[in-house]
Parts: sequence; structure tokens; C-alpha cells
Amino acid sequence: MYSFATITDAINLQCIKPGTRVLLRTSLNVPVAADGSIGDMFRLTRSLPTIKLLMEKKAKVIIVGYIGRQGDTLRPVHAALQTLLPDTKISFFDGKIGDARAVVDQLAEGECVMLENIRREKGEEDPVSADGAQLVADLAALADMFVDDAFAEAHRAYASNCGVTSKLPSYAGLLFTEEVEKLSEALTPTGKSLAIIGGAKFETKEPLLIKLLDTYEAVLLGGALADDVLRARGNPVGSSLISGEPIPVSIASNSTLVVPTDVVVVEEGVSAERECTVNDVRATEHIVDIGAATSRAWAEKISQAAFVLWNGPMGVYEQGFEDGTDALVEAISRSTCHAVIGGGDTAAAIAKFPLDPSRVFISTGGGAMLQFLADGTLPAIDALSKK
Repeated sequence: MYSFATITDAINLQCIKPGTRVLLRTSLNVPVAADGSIGDMFRLTRSLPTIKLLMEKKAKVIIVGYIGRQGDTLRPVHAALQTLLPDTKISFFDGKIGDARAVVDQLAEGECVMLENIRREKGEEDPVSADGAQLVADLAALADMFVDDAFAEAHRAYASNCGVTSKLPSYAGLLFTEEVEKLSEALTPTGKSLAIIGGAKFETKEPLLIKLLDTYEAVLLGGALADDVLRARGNPVGSSLISGEPIPVSIASNSTLVVPTDVVVVEEGVSAERECTVNDVRATEHIVDIGAATSRAWAEKISQAAFVLWNGPMGVYEQGFEDGTDALVEAISRSTCHAVIGGGDTAAAIAKFPLDPSRVFISTGGGAMLQFLADGTLPAIDALSKK
């Protein structure tokens, strides 16, 4: 379906030899606590297979990525990655990209250097600008080839993922390739299919919902997205988070779109929560999760499905309203369905339950996953495919 070359192709063609300098774009944007500890190692651990493969081939690897805002540092991420790869020497370079060549030249075969937060470089987010063109040239000068394993940022056309493909032989990493393969399966599901979509910002997810409603047998809507449809269908939503734009009638009235029948609500200034039907939400209350009856009904739908696609939590997960999301993850863990799951707090909930990796794929992408499902491609995929 996609014409990009992979790191496996590069190895089969013997393009990677001892001492080959490989610029590796990977996902380093992980949560870092005030004490420097990493709150969630998921993306880092998923980056390991490609790094280990390059180490086996005795390449010299230049790791590039970003974290948080421009002023944030990757030093805690470097320390965490070194812990995950104790047998690999990973140095850290915090200077300008244009000055990194000397450090790269000093690498021994099978060693790595991690560059500082690429967002500190002018032009990273605008590769066609003068600064962006210079950054692309500086990055390309460090390496003999480029490997993109950062699927989580593949929806952004940056200098360090899309720009460098015009200057270096370029390949998709193991994770990037697997993400595209597994998410492609979700574009055309087989058997009884079920999509579960949560989170907020209906206007950004509208193209995806339109596509899913034509592809899946049922689309279950949770989170703030459900608030929008509940309101459009005439149900009270109190002070719940809603989108600024009205929901198109063609979507709101679509019988394939399933919303909760009961919800958990809280009132500002009141510590206690309460559960009620969707037509009993008071003006002073806001919806924070799907209710127990909805959780049971949707868990039953999961048990009957052959394929489940899921992105986004069912409630305000980061504030502790986890029951609805957890109930559905548990249902997937008990089922026999094949599933593709991704998106921030959804992935966090997955850690609580044993899931069979042979039938459940957990994506590192949030926005990238959603955009790929809506458009069928991403800027970084297109950039690799042009090579």
C-alpha cells in the first residue's frame, strides 16, 4: 500500500555496515516529573528494537527528537534510555546541530549520541524557510542515511523528519513500519467491527467520524465528544465541555453513532459525584465519565466484535475518572477480538490489564493515529514514499 523503503530493506541490501552513520528520528516526547524521572516509558521502550538492530549492525547512531517546549531538555530522557540500554554507550550533545559533526566522528562502531531537544533549533517546524533549509543541511551532514521511527510525530512536517528525506537515503524504522501496517488494517476492518472514540474537540475529529460511520458497524462515542452529540439529540448536558460549532444533523442523527445512556456527573464545588441517565443531567453539573450501565453494554459489544479500533478515554481520565475507560480495556483483555488502541490516557489505562500482543496493537500515536485514520497517510509517510 505504501512505497517507502524500510530499515529491513536497507539491511537486506547491505546498506548498513559497521561505521555507517545513521540519523535516527525517534519519539522522545515523554512525561518528565520535576525530579527528572520519566512518568511513562512506553514510547521509549517501543523505540528500542530499531536502536538495538542498528547496534547489532555496528552503526554509529545519531538520535534526534524533541520534548515539550523549546526550553525543555532531553537530558532526563537520555538518562532513561541509557538505563534501558546498559550495554550501549549513549553520549549526549547539547550544542548546536551545526557543531555536532566532531562528536559524531568520535563515535565508535555500535555507539550512539543523543542530540538536545530539536525544538531549540530555528527552522525545525518550518523546513521550507531559510532556517529550516539550513537545519536540514546541518542534520544531513551528520549522517550517511536517515531512519524515521517517530510515528507519533509523523503528522508534523518538520525539518528533522520530512526535510532530511530530500538529502539522505531514507528508511522507515521497525516501529514506524509496524504502526502503518497495523493502522492500515483499521482502515478496512474485517468481520464485526466496532470503533470507540473519546476525547474532545469534535471539529478536529469530524472527518474521522464521517469515515468511521461509513466503515464500522458501530461507533461508540465517549468523552466530551459524546457531550456534543447528546446535546444535539436534545439531552441536557449542564455545564459539560462542548464544542463551539453545532454538530451536523447528518452525524448527530446517524444510528450507527452510539452515545452513553447513563453518565457520571459532578457539580462545581461539590466533592461527591453522582450517576444518572443522560436525560437527568442538572444545569450545574458536568459529565466526567460514562456510567456503569453504559460500560456494561459497551463491554458486551466488545465481546461480540471481531475487530475493535479505539482512540481516547471515555471520561476525564487525568482527573481520576477512570472507571468507564478501565471497564472497556478490561473487556478487550477478556475478549478474542483483534484491536488497535492508541491515544494518551487510553494507552495509560492499558497498562492496568494484561493484553495479548498477538491480537492487540497499542499505537504510540495520538494525533498521528487519528490523522492517519482520517486521511490514509501522513506527511512523514509521504516524505519517505518520495524517495
